[in-house]
Amino acid sequence: MTDSSSTSPETIAIPAGLPAAGELVVPPSKSVTNRLCNLALVAWRPVTLVRPLRADDTAHFFAALRRLGFRVEEGPEEVALAPPPAPPARARFDCGESGTLLRLLIAALATLEGVYEVDGAPRLRERPVGPLVAALAALGVRIDYLGTPGYPPLRIAGGTLAGGRVSVDAGSSSQFLSALLMAATRAAAPVEIEVPALVSGPYVELTLDLLVRQGGRIERLAADRYAVTPGPLAGGRLEVEGDYSAAAYPAAAAALTGGRVRLHGLRRDSRQGDRELLDLLARMGAGVRWGEGWVEVSGGELRGLAADAGRIPDQVPTLAALAPFCSGESRFTGAAHLRLKESDRIAAMASELRRAGAEATELPDGIAVAGRWAASAPPESPVEIATWGDHRIAMAMALVGLRRPGLRIANPGVVAKSYPGFWDDLGRLLGRPLRGR
Repeated sequence: MTDSSSTSPETIAIPAGLPAAGELVVPPSKSVTNRLCNLALVAWRPVTLVRPLRADDTAHFFAALRRLGFRVEEGPEEVALAPPPAPPARARFDCGESGTLLRLLIAALATLEGVYEVDGAPRLRERPVGPLVAALAALGVRIDYLGTPGYPPLRIAGGTLAGGRVSVDAGSSSQFLSALLMAATRAAAPVEIEVPALVSGPYVELTLDLLVRQGGRIERLAADRYAVTPGPLAGGRLEVEGDYSAAAYPAAAAALTGGRVRLHGLRRDSRQGDRELLDLLARMGAGVRWGEGWVEVSGGELRGLAADAGRIPDQVPTLAALAPFCSGESRFTGAAHLRLKESDRIAAMASELRRAGAEATELPDGIAVAGRWAASAPPESPVEIATWGDHRIAMAMALVGLRRPGLRIANPGVVAKSYPGFWDDLGRLLGRPLRGR
């Protein structure tokens, strides 16, 4: 896949009226790649990633490991990560716009002897870390805010994760809990974690599955309590599964355009939460068929849907993009934490759908969209969509352009954060390269 950020045009035109059809190998999972990078850090053992995602977010994680002295050897299909004998005494890290890297790194650095500063892009400085920092402080970690309390940048005195009992509010990000669970495997004593609030629970299940397979000793004491006994993790050669978050866009494109797309590289038994999007597409009227190592999605007459999207918040923009073409109203709720992502995704989707001529209403925890284009044609006047600096807004609004003529996506290079080859893959399914200017 090509890196769209390197040669990105100012806008890309989306051709309307073409069916999305064909076969794709989906990109490797960003969530799994990031967690395996963090595994190498907390385990302090060599790890070889087989078919990892190469994108802006994961490049920042590789860079962070290099700052810690890791040897990072990137081959065509593998990335080998090997730690030095000891971490550096001081280092400074730029997390770019990666919230996952930011949160995992803060907790992981607490296990290493050294003094570390963590910062990122302007938008990252608006993403909260207060609940995670408070939990780490309660476990003995010394952390200082270098700017606004509750947000990066911050300084961490590493090697101070003492263990004990702690409560962490993961009601704004499940990454707070994932970060604590991974770091606790290197604490000085056992750690018991209580979680009074949690969003995006499947991401925690993904973290737990990875840790247990690597020898982590984690006991679930109750639905909201975990006990971690520190101990070594295995490391070694680990394969990265396909990304359901990326697969959502070609799958939705097939459902929306009446096409048929077969996606390879997805585990049917995956712990990735965004796998649930396929179930929602089926409820909306799309065909979903599984085979050995693939899933095929085909179009149909789509129906509006009311769904709690709290487990799959990143797919609210995808679902909202389909909604104007579904009969009836659609409402996707339970995802107030979408306002704390790379953009305020609730406001962004409502704004850009309205810009395209759809009827969309912001809700406190989601979005409502009328299916006004299910029975009548959408407008055809030219419209340029703002991406709000957010890869998921760009890819979701591209779906709208498959049925709404005259739509162009501004700043299309933002997809490099998670899916650098998106525009190439979408053009391949439509049977024509997407043109920019």
